Amino acid sequence: MKSQYMIKPMTQTTNSELNNSRRRFVFGASAMLALMSTPFPKNAFANALSQSLSQLSGKVFDLSIDYKMVNFTGKSARATVVNQLLPAPLLRWKEGETVTLRVKNNLDHDSSIHWHGIILPTEMDGVPGFSFDGIKPGETFEYQFTVQQSGTYWYHSHSGYQEQTGLFGAIVIDPATPDPVIYDRDYVIMLSDWSDEAPENIYAKLKKQADYYNYRERTVMDFFSDVNKNGLANTWNARSMWNNARMSDSDISDVTGSTYTYLMNGNPPQQGWQGLFEQGEKVRLRFINSSAMTIFDVRIPGLKMSVVASDGQNIQPVSVDEFRIGVAETYDVVIEPEVDNAYCIFAQSIDRTGFTVGNLTSDASLHALIPPMDPRPVLSHSDMGMDMSGMDMSGMDMSGMDHSKMDMGAGDMSGMEHSKMNMGGGDMPSMDHSKMAMGGGDMPGMDHSKMAMGGGDMPGMDHSKMAMGDGDMSGMDHSKMAMGTAKATVSGLGLAGFGSNNEIKHIDTEFGPQVDMRADAPKSGLHDPGIGLRDHQQQFNRKVLTYGDIKGLHPTYDTRQPSREIQLHLTGNMNRYMWSVNGVKFMDAAPLEFEYGERLRITLVNDTMMTHPMHLHGMWSELETGDPDFIPRKHTVLVQPGSKISYLVTADAKGQWAYHCHLLFHMPGMFRKVVVK
Repeated sequence: MKSQYMIKPMTQTTNSELNNSRRRFVFGASAMLALMSTPFPKNAFANALSQSLSQLSGKVFDLSIDYKMVNFTGKSARATVVNQLLPAPLLRWKEGETVTLRVKNNLDHDSSIHWHGIILPTEMDGVPGFSFDGIKPGETFEYQFTVQQSGTYWYHSHSGYQEQTGLFGAIVIDPATPDPVIYDRDYVIMLSDWSDEAPENIYAKLKKQADYYNYRERTVMDFFSDVNKNGLANTWNARSMWNNARMSDSDISDVTGSTYTYLMNGNPPQQGWQGLFEQGEKVRLRFINSSAMTIFDVRIPGLKMSVVASDGQNIQPVSVDEFRIGVAETYDVVIEPEVDNAYCIFAQSIDRTGFTVGNLTSDASLHALIPPMDPRPVLSHSDMGMDMSGMDMSGMDMSGMDHSKMDMGAGDMSGMEHSKMNMGGGDMPSMDHSKMAMGGGDMPGMDHSKMAMGGGDMPGMDHSKMAMGDGDMSGMDHSKMAMGTAKATVSGLGLAGFGSNNEIKHIDTEFGPQVDMRADAPKSGLHDPGIGLRDHQQQFNRKVLTYGDIKGLHPTYDTRQPSREIQLHLTGNMNRYMWSVNGVKFMDAAPLEFEYGERLRITLVNDTMMTHPMHLHGMWSELETGDPDFIPRKHTVLVQPGSKISYLVTADAKGQWAYHCHLLFHMPGMFRKVVVK
C-alpha cells in the first residue's frame, strides 16, 4: 500500500528555523500544521551525532565513559557518553559465548553499567551497593559472563542520573541456533528523551511542584466547554471530585515536551533518523525505549507491523498497527515496505507533548510526511481504581443498553441509554442522590440527565423515565465511591501481602504520608491498551497491541504452580512527589526474600494514576496472559493506572537484585532489594 505521506525530496533548513520549530512543536497542534508540510531536513545541527548506531562485535569490548558537549536543541549541553557516542555503541554478541567488557570511568564521580535484561551472575549486574561498589573515577572494571540468551536488549548506567544524560546503548544477541524470525534487513531503533536542564534540577522542580512541567491543566475555557456539554451542576461536582482529591485528570507524565526533546537513535525530530530498504525485503526493527521518563506510542502509517519479540524473547507473531512501549521495554517487529515509497516511523509521547521520527525509504531522496499527534488523553475515574462493587445490578433488565459502545475500562458510557433501562419496578431506598458524595463533593443540584462519570457523557440518561420494577439497589454503598478519600480494607500483612490473585489487600503503611491514592477496585491491565489508546480501533481503525495478545513462541519453561504470592502496591503521594512500594520508600523498606528454586507469583497493584514500568533484575518475569502453556518472558512490565497485573518468577539466581520502577525520578522511592538465598 502506498504511503499517504509521500512528499517531495529533502530541502535544507537553517539552525534558526529549527530552533524556532522546536519551541513550537512540543506544544502540539500549531506545530503539527507546520511539520506536516515539511520534509525531514538534513544536517539539522552542525555537531549532530551520527544517524546510524556505531556497532562493536566480538568477545572483548573496551568501553570508555566520558563527558561530551552535544547540541540537540540549538544550544550546547554536556552529555555522558560511551566511546564519545550518544547513544553508546551497539554491542553485538553471540549466544553461548563468553564476553569480556572493560569499562573505564573518566568522569568526576562514580559510574556503572547495568546490562538490562541479561541473565548473569549477581556480581556482574552492575548495580552499585548491591552487586559491586561501582566504578571509581579513573578506574576500570572488567565485566565477564557467558551469554545465555538471544534477542534485543540494552545497557545503561545505574549511577545517579547518568542514564538521563546519555549513558545508554543497545545490545543485539544473535542466537546459537537458526533464528525463527525471517528477515532481510535489521535496524535498531532507540527512543530516548533529552533535556538541556540538568536532571538534578528537573527532580528538584518536581519535588517543589509535582505538576511543574504540565502545561495542559484544565482551563476556564475547558470549564465552559464542559458546562455547555454536561451542565453547570454536573461540571461543578466533577471538578470538585478531582479538586478534593488534589489530583488532576491531565496528569499523564511527570516530565513533558516542555523540557524534553525526543530522540531516535540520537537524532532530534528536526533531523530525523533514516533507514533504507530494497525491493521485496522484510525489515526487522528492534525498538528499545531507553528514556528516563517517557513512555512512547509507536506506529508506521501505511504499514502493518508483525510483533515477533517482546523484551528480547520470541513470541507468536501478532499483527498490529500500533504499540505502547514502556521505559526499558523492547519490541521487535517485522514489516514489508513497498519499494519507491517512504514511511514515517512515528513515536509520540504518552502525554502527546512531543514526538520523535524516523524515515524508512527505498530512495534516499524521498521522505514521508509526519502525521499529526493523537488527541491528548484525559484520566478517568476508572484510572483511579474506582470501587463500584457495592452496586447490586442483579435485578436490572439491560436489554436496552448498547454494549457495543460501552467501554468501562476507559470510563466512556456515551452509548448507554438509560431511558430504555427497565429496573423491574424495584426501589432504591438507601440511594439519596441529593447527598451523593464523589470525593467529598456535594451534588445538591445535580441533573442526572447529563451525568458525567469519569469524563463519559450520558446524554440519554433520564431518571424520570426509569422504571425500577423489582430491581434493588439498596446494597449500593456510595461511601466507597469517594475518590482519593475512600478507605480501603487493611489486612495488616506487613510489607508483602499474600492471598488469592483476585483479592486486593491494603496494608497499614498505605495510610501514611507516603500515600494519597489507593485503588479500591483495580481492573486487570492485561487487555487494556492504556490511556490514550483505548478507542483507537474504533476511532482510527488501528489495532493496538495489549499484553493479552502476547504468547510465548516456545512452551512455558517452568510449568510448576506457584507456591505463594507476593502482592505489592505501587504507591505515591503526587502532591509531595513521593513514590513507594506498599507506602514504604526504599530506604525504610526491608528486602523481599525469595527461596532459591521456588516458583512464586508477584501481583502488582497500581494505586496511582501514573503508568509504572516495573523491572526485576536477574530473573525473568513470566507474564500471565491467559495461556499457561505459552507464557511470555519479560524483564519489564508496564502497570496501567488503577490496575493490577501478575507474573510468575522462578527464583533461579542467587544473590542480591534490584527491583524498581524504571522511571528515573520514581526510582529513589519505588525500589526494593530482592534477596535470593
